[in-house]
Amino acid sequence: MDSLFDTEHLYRCYFKLSFPVVLGMVVTLIYNLADTYFIAQTGDTDLIAGVSLCAPVFTLLMAFGNIFGQGGSTLISRLLGEKNMEGCRRISSFCFYIAIATGIVLALLMVLFGSAMLQAMGADADTLSHAYGYYMVLAVCAPVIIVSFIHQNLVRCEGLATESMIGTILGAIINIILDPILISVFGLGAMGAAVATIIGYLCSVIYFLWLIKKKTHSLSIQISDCHVNKQELRQILGIGLSAALSNLMQSLTIMVMNTFLLPYGNDKIAAMGIVLKINMIAQLMLVGFAFGGAPLFGYLFGAHQSRELKKLIHFCLGFMCSVSLVLTLLIWIFASPLMQVFVQDAALNSTGVQMLRWQVVTTVFAGIVLLLTVLFQAAGKVMPAFLLSISRQGVIFIAAAVVCVHLFAYQGVLMAQAIADVLSAGLALGLLIACNPMRMEASETSLTELDSSMDSFTI
Repeated sequence: MDSLFDTEHLYRCYFKLSFPVVLGMVVTLIYNLADTYFIAQTGDTDLIAGVSLCAPVFTLLMAFGNIFGQGGSTLISRLLGEKNMEGCRRISSFCFYIAIATGIVLALLMVLFGSAMLQAMGADADTLSHAYGYYMVLAVCAPVIIVSFIHQNLVRCEGLATESMIGTILGAIINIILDPILISVFGLGAMGAAVATIIGYLCSVIYFLWLIKKKTHSLSIQISDCHVNKQELRQILGIGLSAALSNLMQSLTIMVMNTFLLPYGNDKIAAMGIVLKINMIAQLMLVGFAFGGAPLFGYLFGAHQSRELKKLIHFCLGFMCSVSLVLTLLIWIFASPLMQVFVQDAALNSTGVQMLRWQVVTTVFAGIVLLLTVLFQAAGKVMPAFLLSISRQGVIFIAAAVVCVHLFAYQGVLMAQAIADVLSAGLALGLLIACNPMRMEASETSLTELDSSMDSFTI
């Protein structure tokens, strides 16, 4: 692993890991925009709104995938820093099989309570039929979606960022090809978009299983390796749940926003659905640069190379802020042309431009929160990671939305995220000072020195 994580050339190593992740995110962005584009071309506002209402469902499934994908990958990165290959094999196998089991349970629950969930997300008589078709496909195929997030995270721990990108791109390209065929040619509408998504994810899962068998050295899908001890389980769940909470809070944010927008008409919900997809231009690039460095953060922490870790974090903070400012400027200037790609209605375009500019005006603060959240996760700092996971698109956002809507009505809905971004960035920097993950405490127990008599947890 020393040749992959070249601590003598930290910045080069960081970009080697992060650029493929960013490219994978760009393809994911193209897929999301293509999905929105083909749906928007139907000209049916209720169809657009129905699919937009289901965005929290996908985020929910992503959250469960990230419990074991990100929770497992951060632990594996630290174990690689300690040269504990046997632990890496056990944890990777455990994450794979527990993800399958979780997906099956969720699929059953989502099918049973489908109507109630759709109503809670804001579906009404006009949008329910479209939302239901999209929702049910995602619900039945929940195990595929959840498992797809496991190995795209785990393989990057070994420095296989390019291979992880290929798996992401493979699924996205297949999805883009199938979208117009299933949505328009076969006339399946929202259900066709969901089927295309599932087929794309299934192809990615198959690719990653092949990759694990052929190219990785410390990862496993052998059922005999599927066991972890209590300390490892606490680390997986502690960090994984904080990562999942970020996704769940994002779903909650969308649901709260749609609820506040509902009194102003379905056209506002439809516009916000498109705006959130466009805003992914900025968000996914920041996610790529933040999570691209996570294996290196965890490796340096596990290897107790605090000087190199501190140097890398300072560089990444400056770099993320610079990228965020550039993205904000570009999206602000080209807000109207970006909206016109998806909608030709002048009123809907004008509404979307205003929404989009409010969404991106504080991107630099969102970037700081994202980077520091990833840092705390990679270092295994559960409490700071948890607090940041429930802040920007969670507790702080909801509080900001309630206050802003009370004071400014419709405009308050639009400005709530910007206020939440600024407050959350302040919290993140405060946590960095108060609980410094770059300081290697002498009292910390090495993962390789866990009590060998500790009970194991096996599925």
